[in-house]
Amino acid sequence: MIGSLLYLTASRPDILFSVCLCARFQACPKESHLHAIKRIFKYLAYTPTLGLWYPRNSTFDLHTYSDADFGGYKVDRKSTSGTCQFLGNMLISWFSKKQNSVALSTTEVEYIAAKSCCAQVMWMKQQLLDYVLILKRYR
Repeated sequence: MIGSLLYLTASRPDILFSVCLCARFQACPKESHLHAIKRIFKYLAYTPTLGLWYPRNSTFDLHTYSDADFGGYKVDRKSTSGTCQFLGNMLISWFSKKQNSVALSTTEVEYIAAKSCCAQVMWMKQQLLDYVLILKRYR
């Protein structure tokens, strides 16, 4: 079930966090984890029209957002970072990840999230620049 849901997260980012949280307990699942997975399937059954939409005539502006929680994972008190990048109004990249270390303040948590977001944006800008140069060469 987790494998199917992980495959589906490519087009349904609204379930990404919940599915990844359930996947953490895949080695030793409990009854409560099975109920959580069934609840995700029920959500999917009642929201079949949700998904990603990529219109043809969108702008080419890169926008990015990041956020984090402070000690949100109660088992080991680690924080979760999340970012998403938009090209115009199209979502092209996102992630939600538990941070590697335990932060001591909200500011530190937000800084770690912003740092990973900036690294992703710098990589994306370089990829877009290379793509534009290739297009100019072949025109």
